[in-house]
Amino acid sequence: MDTRYRDTRKIDPTRGSHLGDGTPNLADRVEIGPTPLAFAEWEAAGLTLPNLAAMREYRWARLTQHIVDRDLGGLLMFDPLNIRYATDTTNMQLWNTHNPFRACLLCADGYMVLWEYKNAPFLADHAPLVREVRSGASMFYFSVGDRGPEAAREFTDQVAEVMRAHAGTNRRLAVDKIMIHGLRALEAAGFDVSEGEEVTEHARSIKGPDEILAMRCASHACEAAIHEMEAACRPGLTEDDVWAELHASNIRRGGEWIETRLLTSGPRTNPWFQECGARRIQNNEIVAFDTDLIGCYGICVDISRTWWIGDGDPRPDMVYAMRHAHDHIMQNMQMLKPGVSIKELVEGGHQLDDIYWTQKYSCKFHGVGLCDEWPHVDYPDKYHDGAWDYVLKPGMVLCAEALVSPEGGDFSIKLEDQVLITPDGFENLTKYPFDKKLMG
Repeated sequence: MDTRYRDTRKIDPTRGSHLGDGTPNLADRVEIGPTPLAFAEWEAAGLTLPNLAAMREYRWARLTQHIVDRDLGGLLMFDPLNIRYATDTTNMQLWNTHNPFRACLLCADGYMVLWEYKNAPFLADHAPLVREVRSGASMFYFSVGDRGPEAAREFTDQVAEVMRAHAGTNRRLAVDKIMIHGLRALEAAGFDVSEGEEVTEHARSIKGPDEILAMRCASHACEAAIHEMEAACRPGLTEDDVWAELHASNIRRGGEWIETRLLTSGPRTNPWFQECGARRIQNNEIVAFDTDLIGCYGICVDISRTWWIGDGDPRPDMVYAMRHAHDHIMQNMQMLKPGVSIKELVEGGHQLDDIYWTQKYSCKFHGVGLCDEWPHVDYPDKYHDGAWDYVLKPGMVLCAEALVSPEGGDFSIKLEDQVLITPDGFENLTKYPFDKKLMG
């Protein structure tokens, strides 16, 4: 029997109707996901794949419980990352970040409505937790021009209709990044609007079992991409040439995008936060980067490394700085366990040398999930009482940060690992090695 047509329609011809993550083995499907390359690498590494149906159910139940716990009638989301968390659907994610044409309303009874681009309602066909797909959430000027208030009232009428059916008389509505016309229309319609980001950030902070499996897979794919970038990195290439390798390798595995352009070389590493450009890497100098990568399953893998590029040896001050940065993240990591307060993390741990203090990183730790997330753990000089009165819990994932950057110097060391909080401590999810020459 000729099976060529049947097999060409499959993502993986060696499998049956479904892939290991529970999704249809159909290359023509609407739903995005990992590529055969990623699946093959994960199988070779012995990784367990997430069950995406279970992951979506966990997220939906967790968000709903946070709504109920706050006595809200519903949660209205415009942030595409929050919509991804609630529905596991995507549509032009980066464009959507600055042109908010999508919205999602989750009611206290668990009923979920997605406002989608009017020409693409089919993009949520794989998401049974989305009970209804509508259109009409666009209120940004490019889309509606001078009829912004009218568009906002029409959208608010739809929200009110859903809320009446699924929240009764409860008019308490948490809302995240809404346009100003939309906020005014909701308040004019009698809704008691509160901050939605507080709800979503706390809900997203505890990862379920399948989210953790997805993060392990995404981390493996990201590190494979970094290995390819390091293999390509050599004197004569521009910073952009090297950074492009990470982008391409991420996309080849079914990753999605990279949030920043933080790869620099030589003296452009100091001060940090310059973005990559046309400078050509020279023999015997530093290249440092921060992935900020949205990878497979939409999971963020946020790790940093610093490499020595060349045939000579780094200077003693560079080796000292590298070891100091390594000590910083490794010793700070030892503080991580359930029950530890954010304030304890702020005040404890490894102390940076004075020469590195002025240009230190903006935080010691930060949460991570679908992107950089709550909480943000400051250094003592930036901490504000009352902003972070919380403790760590199992299932949180934090990134441990180190920027060792001598003020007025000609180099910086940037290191970062991604760490899971376990019931009895922590697990470092990052396996990528540290540069041997810089470590001395």
